[in-house]
Amino acid sequence: MSTLPKWHELPVGGLILEAGSARDYKTGGWRSIKPIYNQEKCINCLNCWIHCPDSSIMVKESKVTGIDYDYCKGCGICAKVCPPKVAAISMIEEGR
Repeated sequence: MSTLPKWHELPVGGLILEAGSARDYKTGGWRSIKPIYNQEKCINCLNCWIHCPDSSIMVKESKVTGIDYDYCKGCGICAKVCPPKVAAISMIEEGR
């Protein structure tokens, strides 16, 4: 009977920075609420970028540049992880 590998014997996992086949399936139409990004308030902590499950936070040169609404599903995680004193991302009803 073989034994399972120990935790330190497992291969190192990674982070997928670029969407693969998901890029072909725009999911923004599912939203009922959407995030609104305020660049003037943003401190570029990148919490939103790290936590966004759909890679919808656009970043260039370590600065948030906006939100890709084609893929944003409106989950609100970005607004939740934005520091409360900053509040650079707020959620509003879609269509407003």
